[in-house]
Amino acid sequence: MSRVRDVVRKHLPKGYQEVVEGRIIAYQVPLERADHRGRPLWYAALAAPKSYLTLHLMPVYASRPLLGRLKAGFKGAGKRLNIGKACIRYQHADDLDLDTIGEVVASVPLEKWIAISAAAWK
Repeated sequence: MSRVRDVVRKHLPKGYQEVVEGRIIAYQVPLERADHRGRPLWYAALAAPKSYLTLHLMPVYASRPLLGRLKAGFKGAGKRLNIGKACIRYQHADDLDLDTIGEVVASVPLEKWIAISAAAWK
């Protein structure tokens, strides 16, 4: 998980906060910037829920082009993408295309993510 965390932190646009909530490392819009039902708005998260690890990339759920970019990157790298709506499940960092993960993480600046989220809740 530490290699994936390093990639997320390296590519995370300015303004997002890294916080630990229980057993989850979350990257979020600070509460004072965007109140999401009384909680900070998550952008990405890492967790180890069971016998696998997860990387949650919320912008992928909100953007078909980003999801397509993620799928194409994994396919081009010869990696299998095990994804739900925005949750990528993996066993080891080597299972992921970390370059594509970095691109996706870097692709949505804080202000844009706030606007996307606000539009989705209208």
